[in-house]
Amino acid sequence: MTGPSTAVVPVPQACGRVPGRIGGIGIVVEHYWRWYRRNWRATVVSSVLQPLLFLLAFGVGFGALVSGSGRVEVATGGVGYLVWLAPALLAMSAVQSAAFESTYPVLSGFKWQRVYHAMAAGPLTGTQIGLGHLAWIALRMVASGAVYVIVIAAFGGVTGPGIAISLLAATITGTAVAALVMAFAATVENEGSQFTGLFRFVVIPMTLFSGTFFPIDRLPAIVQPLAWVSPLWHGTELARSAALDRWQPLAAVGHVAYLLVLLVVGAVLVTRLFQRRLTP
Repeated sequence: MTGPSTAVVPVPQACGRVPGRIGGIGIVVEHYWRWYRRNWRATVVSSVLQPLLFLLAFGVGFGALVSGSGRVEVATGGVGYLVWLAPALLAMSAVQSAAFESTYPVLSGFKWQRVYHAMAAGPLTGTQIGLGHLAWIALRMVASGAVYVIVIAAFGGVTGPGIAISLLAATITGTAVAALVMAFAATVENEGSQFTGLFRFVVIPMTLFSGTFFPIDRLPAIVQPLAWVSPLWHGTELARSAALDRWQPLAAVGHVAYLLVLLVVGAVLVTRLFQRRLTP
């Protein structure tokens, strides 16, 4: 008679990391896409309705009040205020959406819903998780920006195919801002006043004083250098020059280079900080 079996039941082993950084990023993007398909209605206000209200209030309403003065055409280079404003609002809405999507949702992934930790417990690295979320934010901005372009065109704010390049410029601008804000959010343990201060002292002033609603040369000379460091000013200049066909090649290269540097710096910080926070 034989004794009890001494066979050892094998313990399930982790299947390893997803091969290739791009594959892991794609899995994270797929996760957010699956969530978005079921919950897109919750984002309509921030991604579509809010920019539309800005367009109606400033482009249509305020624009109708100031267009008859003659001074507006001098400031805008001879085009209507709505046409001049529309590409800037496209960049502004991308930056605002990027700032929001890169604060509380990121902290939620670390602290409240802990989605990032669930991903890191599987075959994904912190680098793939951070870059995947950043890629998803960029895709969201492209989609919401495309809808916004259709709305702008319906109100007569589009004068040519250059608006497509404006959408690209707005997306690059928003992604650069998102990368930097995500890196900051990855260091936050308790939201407290940190996110409130970010929106109050960075995002809102950047929105108001980056040439969105009026040229920055109307600002006091001492304040203008602050606008020059704003990513939104660079994105606005790119989007507006594309939409109005006022290309200045050297200036465009400078704007793109500045935004790409911010994007690369932010992406590097995101990979390091996500990896550090998600590593036991």
